Amino acid sequence: MYVLANEPSVALYRLQEHVRRSLPELAQHKVDMQNWEVQSQESIYTVEYACSAVKSMTFSNVHFKSIDGLLKQAINLKHQLNTVQSRR
Repeated sequence: MYVLANEPSVALYRLQEHVRRSLPELAQHKVDMQNWEVQSQESIYTVEYACSAVKSMTFSNVHFKSIDGLLKQAINLKHQLNTVQSRR
């Protein structure tokens, strides 16, 4: 009985049986991990894109100041035109 229980073919049969039972679950875990990897890569791309957008907004401060100055000049010119037209 001891010799039959420890025979190599019995051990290989037990290994095969174990692999057959656990392989579908391991394959499903692999698929799940691949899906999570894709989702995390997409999330990383989204965060990096958002960070670059925020950084570019900080550099646009100069442009907004220029626009602000031009708007103030336009308002002043409009006021001057209105005063000239009101005098006529």
